[in-house]
Amino acid sequence: MRRRDLITLFGGVAAIWPLSAKAQQPGKLPTIGFLGANASGFAPWVSAFVARMRELGWIDGRTIAIEYRWSEGRPERYAEIAAEFVRLNVDVIVTVGSAVPILKQATSVIPIVFAVGIDPVGSGLVASLAKPGGNVTGLSIQANELAGKRLELLREVMPQLRRPILRSALGERMPTIFSTSDFVRNGALMSYGPSYSDLFRHSADLVDKILRGTKPADIPVEQPTKFELVINLTTANALDLKIPPSLLARADEVIE
Repeated sequence: MRRRDLITLFGGVAAIWPLSAKAQQPGKLPTIGFLGANASGFAPWVSAFVARMRELGWIDGRTIAIEYRWSEGRPERYAEIAAEFVRLNVDVIVTVGSAVPILKQATSVIPIVFAVGIDPVGSGLVASLAKPGGNVTGLSIQANELAGKRLELLREVMPQLRRPILRSALGERMPTIFSTSDFVRNGALMSYGPSYSDLFRHSADLVDKILRGTKPADIPVEQPTKFELVINLTTANALDLKIPPSLLARADEVIE
């Protein structure tokens, strides 16, 4: 090969090399900022989220980076963490509904996905469930609708129940029902509500859409499809209550 041809060849390679090298280098991985209350309490929900992300091809440390931050039960930490996520220029933030207002104050650009939203429209997180608008979307837990369902379940145990429940419970050792099973494992009689693990798992699908180019404003807020009924028989016995067999048969978990 003549010298002039060699110069031309290497010149072409030199021109192409930066582009091909850049294409092959992973560079900065897409980054998720994950904000929760504390690591131990969120552990099962984080596991569900990470597992679903892996199924979708997003593996922490390989195809994506996840930055975990915990408020440790102090809501005032939200602003500090939000500012840090903005400095890090994360690609999307995953959190719970209570943190979203502070996050929205910090950024109107970074997409925000809430895995648990009590009343996303009423609280102003989104414009509507079908068309969230802005940079926020997520999952609603249908809090208002489920409140009536919980009272209905409690009345199956105590048909005569008619008064303000919590005050009566404190003074007269009456049964209580909550939205999550954590309360039942700590002594409450029953819980009925969406599976938080399922909500966090499904939030990974929303994150996947955002990372692939869909805008949060174009992703409708979804509502839960999986609900759990948990009953504590030890508490029932302590309250001298007999749980109807039909209710026990419908329970997803019975604690004895």
